[in-house]
Amino acid sequence: METERPSKSWSIHTRSEIISKYQVMERIGSGAYADVYRGRRLSDDVTVALKEIHDYQSAFREIEALQMLQGSPNVIVLHEYFWREDEDAVLVLEYLTTDLTTVISDAAKEGLSLPVGEMKRWMIQILCGLDACHRNMIIHRDLKPSNLLISDRGILKLADFGQARILTEDGFDAFEENPPPCEHDGSNHESLLHQPEAFPHTDSTSQFGCGNQEHGGSHEEYFSVLDELKTKRSTDDIDKDTNIPDGNTSCLATCTTSDIDNDPMRTSFSYEALEGEDKEHGCLTSCVGTRWFRAPELLYGSTNYGVEIDLWSLGCIFAELLTLNPLFPGTADIDQLSRIINVLGNLDERAWPGCSKLPDYGIISFSKVENPAGVEACLPNRSPDEVSLVKKLVCYDPARRATTMELLHDKYFNEEPLPVPVSELRVPLTKKNEDEDSVGGWHDYNETGSDSDFDDFGPMNITRTGTGFSIQFP
Repeated sequence: METERPSKSWSIHTRSEIISKYQVMERIGSGAYADVYRGRRLSDDVTVALKEIHDYQSAFREIEALQMLQGSPNVIVLHEYFWREDEDAVLVLEYLTTDLTTVISDAAKEGLSLPVGEMKRWMIQILCGLDACHRNMIIHRDLKPSNLLISDRGILKLADFGQARILTEDGFDAFEENPPPCEHDGSNHESLLHQPEAFPHTDSTSQFGCGNQEHGGSHEEYFSVLDELKTKRSTDDIDKDTNIPDGNTSCLATCTTSDIDNDPMRTSFSYEALEGEDKEHGCLTSCVGTRWFRAPELLYGSTNYGVEIDLWSLGCIFAELLTLNPLFPGTADIDQLSRIINVLGNLDERAWPGCSKLPDYGIISFSKVENPAGVEACLPNRSPDEVSLVKKLVCYDPARRATTMELLHDKYFNEEPLPVPVSELRVPLTKKNEDEDSVGGWHDYNETGSDSDFDDFGPMNITRTGTGFSIQFP
C-alpha cells in the first residue's frame, strides 16, 4: 500500500488563504525541495502556476529576486505569494506553456536547424532577461534551456530563481542611467506585490524590441563594479548552500561522498561548503547550476565569482541552439572538465591569469592536450559570426566573457537574416514529458547524470602533497 505523504507536503490543498483564491489542479513538476501545480485564479479564470517550496532559503531567494525584477518583460511574473510561520512558501507565478528545451528537441526531431531569424529572436530574449538580472546584480546561477519558459505568444522568460544570489543591496543599479532592454508582449502583468520596478521602461523600441538606449558602460567598467561589490559583500549576506539541487549532480569534480572523514580529498572546498561557508569573507558556494552549463571556475571550486558564471551558461545555451545538441554533455564533473579542456585546451596561467589560485586547481589535473578541438569544431556548418558569438562567452577567463549589453549590440543581430518578430516564432504547443524527480522550470534536465564516479575514467594517479592529495586523469 502506498505510503501517505506527510500532511505538510499537501498544505497547499488545505490552506484557506490559498484555496479561497485559487483552484489547485494537477501537479506539473516535483522535486526534493519544491512542487509545482497548475492552478486557476477564481476571480478571473486565469491559469497560474502554484510553486510550493519546502526549503526556506530557496523560497527567500526566489521571492527576493523576482520582487526586484518585477516589470522585466523577459522574467517570469510573480503575482503574489503566501508564506507564514511553520508553512511552506507558495509562489503564484504566471503559467507558461512550454520552454526552450522543447523548442530545441522538436527541431532535432524534425532533423532541421532552427531558422536563423528565429534563433536570433530567442537569443535576444534570453539576453534581455539576463541583462535585467545582471543590472540588478542578480546572479541566476542555474541558466539552462529548461529554465527558459515560453508563453503561447512566443515571449521567453527566465524562471526558477531558487539558486539566485543578489550581490548588493536592494535597488542598487550599476547603470541607473540606462534602462535594460526588454521584449514586450503587451499583456497586463498584474502583480499583487506592489514592488517598484527596478528600472523605468521606455515606449520607444528598437529593432530588438528593446528600450531605446545607448551602450550601458564599457566591459571594464562593468566588471569593475562587480569586483567592488564582491569585495564589499557583508557577513549578513552569506550563502547557506541550501539550493534546489539538479537531480544527482555533484558539487565539484572532487566527488561528494558520505564517507567524508576517510576521503583523501578532505581538504577540498567541496567539503568546507557542506559544513558551512566562510562567514568572515562572505564566500559563495561552488555547488550551483546544472553540470552541462556550469562554468569551469565552479568545477574547480571557486567561491569568488559573479555574473560571469551566467555568461558561460549563456554560451552553452547559444551553442545548443545552433547545433541542437548540448555543447559539453558531461556524465560526471571530471568528465565535464575533460570535455571542456579537450575543446578549449589546457587550463593554465596563459589561458587564464590567476587560475592556479582556484581551490581545486592543484588537486585535479589532466594530461596535456596537444591539439584542442576548438569551439569551431563543436559548431560545424555555422557561420564565423555565430562561432564568434559563442567564443565570446565560452572562454576560460571570466573577465573576457562578453556582457549581455555587449552581445545585444553585436553585429550578428543587425545582419541578414534579421531576428523575426516575436509573433512569427514557432511555439511548441506542449512541453516534453516532465521529469517527476525534478522541478526546474517546470521540469529539469535528466541527462546530466549522477555524481562524479572516478571508476568511469580508468587509471588515475593519486599523489600525496603537503596539503592533501593530487589526482591526475589521463
